[in-house]
Amino acid sequence: MGKDSQHDTDRAADAERLRALEAGLARARGEKLPIVSGGDKYHQANNAWRMVIELVAGLGIGFGIGYGLDRLFGTLPILLVVFTLLGFAAGVKTMLRTAAELSGPPAKKTPDSPAENTPDHPAGDTPAGPARTKGTQRGD
Repeated sequence: MGKDSQHDTDRAADAERLRALEAGLARARGEKLPIVSGGDKYHQANNAWRMVIELVAGLGIGFGIGYGLDRLFGTLPILLVVFTLLGFAAGVKTMLRTAAELSGPPAKKTPDSPAENTPDHPAGDTPAGPARTKGTQRGD
């Protein structure tokens, strides 16, 4: 019976060492570790609220700057509208940057991918001049 408990202890220790090794390899490669069960259940909702707040903050800041400048210069609706639209554009830009950040790094190209097999210079032109073909175009 002592052998069974020792065997179970060894298996648990081996599993823990394997998890630690995988985590170290993932960190060395720069990969994100997978989220194990019991993690943050509301991760996607938090990210969505973050993006909504960024948009509303851009609108609010633009509105505040436009209203303040309009009060200062006495041109009430003009700068308010302009800066509100600029705030909206800034909020959307921030949201898109956050979405790109959350989606992770761009996928690496593999040598077999179609984008890798396209020529650098279309139509055979090189920086030194047009490509020279012998006998293929005119039957020489």
